[in-house]
Amino acid sequence: MTDATVSFSVVVATRNRPASLEQCLRALAQLDYPREALEVIVVDDGSDAPLDSIVEGVADSMDVELVTQSPSGPATARNTGVAHSRGTYVAFTDDDCTPAPDWLTKLSARLANAPDLLVGGLTINSLTQNPYATASQPLIGYLYSYYKTPPDQASVITSNNMAFFRQRFDDVGGFDTSIPRPAAEDRELCDRWLHHGFPMLYAPEAVVYHHHDLTPRRFWRQQFGYGRGAYYFHETRAMRGETSLEIEPPAFYVNLFRYPFAQLPVRKALKVAPLLGIAQLANAAGFFWERRSRRKTSAARRSS
Repeated sequence: MTDATVSFSVVVATRNRPASLEQCLRALAQLDYPREALEVIVVDDGSDAPLDSIVEGVADSMDVELVTQSPSGPATARNTGVAHSRGTYVAFTDDDCTPAPDWLTKLSARLANAPDLLVGGLTINSLTQNPYATASQPLIGYLYSYYKTPPDQASVITSNNMAFFRQRFDDVGGFDTSIPRPAAEDRELCDRWLHHGFPMLYAPEAVVYHHHDLTPRRFWRQQFGYGRGAYYFHETRAMRGETSLEIEPPAFYVNLFRYPFAQLPVRKALKVAPLLGIAQLANAAGFFWERRSRRKTSAARRSS
């Protein structure tokens, strides 16, 4: 239920990243948004160690609540956060992100007089010396560029920088909790949001900084997980009766490898471009691994 005195609820889902969460909360405490109109809800998705001391460390600076649950995945964690929210509007960011001081003010301006809108801002990689972190960020920028999506007709908004009118989130049913994998749950929500006829908008002036420290192993696991999540997305989309998504033509991948050279210095682009190829391989491997696993599970259930 909303509270007339709270305009914005910021939901942060977290699990086993206490240092990153503390950095995120300290950034939220520095937002230029009116304190009396803001609340922050931290949803602990089954961390190994309690997070009470971290949340209490910023409690004097803002209205913050800690909600705990057993490990259930990001979709369930974010829905839990919204269920506890009191604001007219809700924004999401991740525990490894630090929003700019004017982040919420910029999102609020876009949502004013637009109750059906889902809006997302610009996410900037802050670990510029880490090639794996750098490689993970251009993929989203490339998709906007490739599809030539106008800012007021966005088709994908990432959940680390997203805001909406609370009632519309409830109207579309929130995140699909049958999707346990990170990365697909926001893609599926966006697809369903558009399916309901509600608009989406990209607002690059609303900035969050992403601090996801990646090693080669973590990078592969991240992209493999994205592929697994993509299978869930395709499956839920098919269950809704939507047409299947087509495989992109070769030009898509050629331009993907070229994209870093238009965005980065040549020496850095030479490191990043091959990693985009590895990311595509990991995505494909995760997708087909998940499909095979799901089919084996279905076959076992039918034979039992």
